[in-house]
Amino acid sequence: MKNQQIFNLFTLALLFLGFSCQPAPNQPVADNLPLTQDERMAWWREARFGLFIHWGLYAIPAGEWNGETDYGEWIRHSAQIPLETYDTLARQFNPTEFDARAWVRLAKQAGMKYIVITSKHHDGFCLFDAANSEFDVMSTPFKRDILKELAEVCREEGIRLCFYHSIMDWHHPDYLPRRPWESNRTTDGADYSRYVAYMKAQLKQLVSDYGDVGVLWFDGEWEETWTHEYGKEVHDYVRSLDPAIIINNRVDKGRQGMHGMTLEGGEYRGDFGTPEQEIPGAGFPDVDWESCMTMNSHWGYNKRDTAWKSTEDLLQKLADIASKGGNFLLNIGPMANGQFPPESVERLEGIGRWMAVNGESIYGTEASPFGIFDWGRVTLKRSMEGFKLYLHVFEFPKDGELRLPGVANEFTEAYLLAAPQTKLAVRRDQDALLVNLPATPPDSINTVIVLECQGPVAIYPLPVVQLESDIFVHQGKMEVEQPALPGVSVRYTVDGSEPTAASATYSAPLFFKESTTVKVRLFNKGQPASGVLAQSLQKVKPWPPTMQKGQQPGLQYAYYEGDWKKVSAMKAGKPEKTGAITGFSLDERQRSDHYGFEFNGLLYIPKDEVYRFFTESDDGSQLFIDGKLVVDNDGPHGAREVMGQAPLGKGYHTIRVLYFEADGSDELNVKWQPLGEQKTAIPPENLSH
Repeated sequence: MKNQQIFNLFTLALLFLGFSCQPAPNQPVADNLPLTQDERMAWWREARFGLFIHWGLYAIPAGEWNGETDYGEWIRHSAQIPLETYDTLARQFNPTEFDARAWVRLAKQAGMKYIVITSKHHDGFCLFDAANSEFDVMSTPFKRDILKELAEVCREEGIRLCFYHSIMDWHHPDYLPRRPWESNRTTDGADYSRYVAYMKAQLKQLVSDYGDVGVLWFDGEWEETWTHEYGKEVHDYVRSLDPAIIINNRVDKGRQGMHGMTLEGGEYRGDFGTPEQEIPGAGFPDVDWESCMTMNSHWGYNKRDTAWKSTEDLLQKLADIASKGGNFLLNIGPMANGQFPPESVERLEGIGRWMAVNGESIYGTEASPFGIFDWGRVTLKRSMEGFKLYLHVFEFPKDGELRLPGVANEFTEAYLLAAPQTKLAVRRDQDALLVNLPATPPDSINTVIVLECQGPVAIYPLPVVQLESDIFVHQGKMEVEQPALPGVSVRYTVDGSEPTAASATYSAPLFFKESTTVKVRLFNKGQPASGVLAQSLQKVKPWPPTMQKGQQPGLQYAYYEGDWKKVSAMKAGKPEKTGAITGFSLDERQRSDHYGFEFNGLLYIPKDEVYRFFTESDDGSQLFIDGKLVVDNDGPHGAREVMGQAPLGKGYHTIRVLYFEADGSDELNVKWQPLGEQKTAIPPENLSH
């Protein structure tokens, strides 16, 4: 919520200044001038919706190997297939049903404006006629350059073709490190810098020989051999080949795990962030980002994967992403014969029917100035006369009205986007506009209502509140950000009443000794300018200590091996070994993936207080205090930090941490933060068993 409110306030400041970070689509650029970020990103921001395609040799086993059926594009690594065995798949790759025109037209009919396809995935196999490799499509029975055919059709159909290209390469003899299980594959003579030169040659071929490439979408940057210096080198090299090309942030080392956004404070390369399999809770002012997501559970084709997202779910995700200022890159894993799975086709066709009517509410829109609503989402588009708000209504409110708080603009009219002749009544209630809905939803998935308003955007967000915690043991503290807007003040109440022009004016942090609900509202020249934000702070009793003392320093651990999707599944087996260890260390692991740990012991709490606990893990983790789940960071994912909190009494409390690693990097960091203090690793002297 805090991030959303900060986003709203920042957006409001920009709106009042009449500023938009999105230039007009297809804005001409003088040939003799370098492109700015806005000029380079203009078509991409206008597009909002693209198709991701993961296709390669891994489509042939279709997710199955030696009786296991949950594999995808990582099958060579996950199933530990020897290189010489995997190479035989190239002799079977013959997608006789591949039709570039059918693929592109289906994407176009779905309302997609660009296609990103795997020119080379981690297995090293190239879908194009690679000048410097025989491990490519021309060495297969198919012997046709798939990317060349797609490039020709995309050019004819007005779709931007883009290439995913893996930094990681499990096939090339110079790529390091080897997979941990490749004990028989020597690294003698391997030269990583020579591999980088090999990759750069392929990138030059892709950028030079396949027409106007819109995006180079890198992946696989997380291994230690790839450095920030390599990221800068490759980024700048590609940019020298084509100043207009867009490059994602995975070319460098700045990506924050699956959350995908670039770390602050470093000179990391990349034009946009890449959240994977998730949608951020809020947008990012003045930052470009794109959520990539599968239609089911796998990127590459898996014939057993029936966990298909519905057309309704996908369309509402598209509206959600656009409402936060992002792009949606939706994936398909084609079958080995070259066709899209029927379930994917069905969903693209359903999306296309909706987009044919409502695409205006997605293309070229800006993030919502409101944040999110229970009933749906909002996108915004400016014009010379004023602006349009597109109200994406997923669920009609029971009272039949949509309330848009903080709108200072006068409205012109409201109507259904699918039927502009159907006008809707609008009325004002203090700061808010209320739109009267039809009796029944015209579209069961997402009814789009257009609200036209006059003049520059003037929409006041809810006040921005900052809390260390919404619970406290001794004293609660709340701060409200002062809006940097002329004539606007913050007024508040602590007795449950609605703030008025006569209520107290906020000027300094508020402190509380008892449970309280604070209500806050913006006022402009004595009139309500925003909706009311209610924030509760609750006084709680600390959990009592266990009254135990640790006999020895450190923690007890149990080490497991297996392949899990949840930490709870790890406990079903027997541990490979047990013992005592200092802190939450992974040093006792015997392999680099498919393993897990359980840590148990006592945590000494030095004073009664609310404590925040954090686990940063790749993959899943959970933290329990006194048997209660405090931090839930479970499931397969990249490096991700999750926070939980607990009020704890002085003394010893039991602590238990579960962790598992599936594929990719492994990492576990456990930290704490007593209220009012800095976040640090839990001191070893506070842990015992």
